[in-house]
Amino acid sequence: MSVPFHGPSDLHLHSDRSDGTEPPAGVMASVHRAGLRTVALTDHDTTSGWAEAADAAVSLGMTFLPGMELSARHEWRSVHVLGYLFDPDDEAVRAVTDRIRSSRLTRAREMADRIGRDFDLSWDDVQAQTAVGATVGRPHLADALVAIGVVRDRGEAFAGILHPRSDYYVALYAPDPVTAVAAITDAGGVAIIAHPAGRAGLLPKRIVDGMLDAGLAGFELGHRENVEPALGELRRLVAERDLIVTGSSDYHGLGKPNQPGEHTTSDEMVARIIAAGTGSAPVHP
Repeated sequence: MSVPFHGPSDLHLHSDRSDGTEPPAGVMASVHRAGLRTVALTDHDTTSGWAEAADAAVSLGMTFLPGMELSARHEWRSVHVLGYLFDPDDEAVRAVTDRIRSSRLTRAREMADRIGRDFDLSWDDVQAQTAVGATVGRPHLADALVAIGVVRDRGEAFAGILHPRSDYYVALYAPDPVTAVAAITDAGGVAIIAHPAGRAGLLPKRIVDGMLDAGLAGFELGHRENVEPALGELRRLVAERDLIVTGSSDYHGLGKPNQPGEHTTSDEMVARIIAAGTGSAPVHP
């Protein structure tokens, strides 16, 4: 299969439009220095960084795939649906992302208020750590706690004050995984489940089957959070159903230890994503 680009490819990257620490153009510069040549910006529940990232990627000679990481939830468990090449103006996608972002903002303010009763944290502190237009979330609360000296880093914040079992925690609205997959697919996109074989194990078979029926295209099997034996089970499912397999870094700048290109996606799989996506187009240099 011929492809209009050359790897390596990293299709899971975050900027400060969600919970990364670099602007979209900065992310593109970082991944280019790491040797990547096909990339996707996949900020949480927003496409606001696409234009800046695409311009920067093309100027550096990289192919850019428009993407997003859509938040979903099954019972207590977060499920992250990577969507590529969907129509960002699709009404259903806009409705779900608008609701999630609104919930994120309300949740962040309520958590800041709760934390502020015991620590010297204000909403202004959180806003100071949030880029203009960014999808606000717990990482911004974590950065604010670091800035005022309550914790040393994001990891300490998430292990304690911001942990789901903490009294300060507030739940986030998110659609169920089948609805999230359908929204991406119906908007002409390609839906891939991010880090699907983590320590929480696989989703129930009925949920996986429902996502596949809704158009799920594949799984991100190359990711530092995936573990056996769940990973092996997904490999068998992928082979049985001829699904797309991706590998990516989940780069967040200084927000996580993940480094660009620590996992990559083959040219063949990138080509399959491009062939299947009809809602938007890749941007080539």
